[in-house]
Amino acid sequence: MARGQWVYAEGHTGKKPSVEEKLAITAACAQLIADVLLPRYLPEIKPTEFNYPIAIYGKWHGNKYRFITRYRSDREDAIEPEFEAPFARIDFVARDCFDLSYHRHTGKWLCLYEAVTLDEALRLIGEGMHFQPC
Repeated sequence: MARGQWVYAEGHTGKKPSVEEKLAITAACAQLIADVLLPRYLPEIKPTEFNYPIAIYGKWHGNKYRFITRYRSDREDAIEPEFEAPFARIDFVARDCFDLSYHRHTGKWLCLYEAVTLDEALRLIGEGMHFQPC
């Protein structure tokens, strides 16, 4: 019986944006958050008895940019007073080529769109069909 061996296979993990590309992507995503997501989904913070959203922001995790909602709980029995929940992710594949995923309730990411441009990815997130933060 032949034994397998580990070999390097270049995939998505090997492709990373340059510093300039990363800054441009971050600026475009911040613009989407400020102009579309915050006014639509979080125009004001409304404390409730349960968990409630207090912020929407984004951050890099390797070659992936994640859109995140930050929640707060004012209950005395809360394990943590604040926590974050990602809701959308763009994976850098190549120059102006991204995969777009949403975060399922199971904790897994599901890729819905492959090889889309940054403008197209941001448009799809802004439309909100599967990428609603709250």
